[in-house]
Amino acid sequence: MTNQDTPAPTRLEEEGEIAADYLEELLDIADLDGDIDLGVEHGRAAVEIVSEEAPGALDRLVGEDGEVLDALQELTRLAVQARTGERSRLMLDVAGFRARQREALEKVAAEAVEHVKSSGESVALDAMNPYQRKIVHDWVAAAGLVSDSEGVEPARRVVIRPA
Repeated sequence: MTNQDTPAPTRLEEEGEIAADYLEELLDIADLDGDIDLGVEHGRAAVEIVSEEAPGALDRLVGEDGEVLDALQELTRLAVQARTGERSRLMLDVAGFRARQREALEKVAAEAVEHVKSSGESVALDAMNPYQRKIVHDWVAAAGLVSDSEGVEPARRVVIRPA
């Protein structure tokens, strides 16, 4: 009879576990109900706080246009870094906010790509944060066009050009 050990968690799974512990403590302090879902997406630990009972109760963890979520993500990354000694690139979502945002950005990118392909003219999109620009750059590259970021934060924007 052989003794099979459970495989050690990967670095990304470990990051997710550390983040989940940190966020569970935060939810307790804030007296919010929520469950933590863990995964790995696009080479990053992916952590989401969800609530089936009262999804609207998590809105204050998102804030207006995701500002609170961005800050909470940075704090969570710092908590992971403090435990692992390595910088984390984990992505945090709350109640599907980032998933809905990604869907909307992909729609904007698809429309801009079609315009560039049909007109041959470059298109400059509205200002976006780095996460939003990354989504658009990935979409544009997959469509076979070229994109660059121009401007200075917080007015930095994606410009899509013909290939």
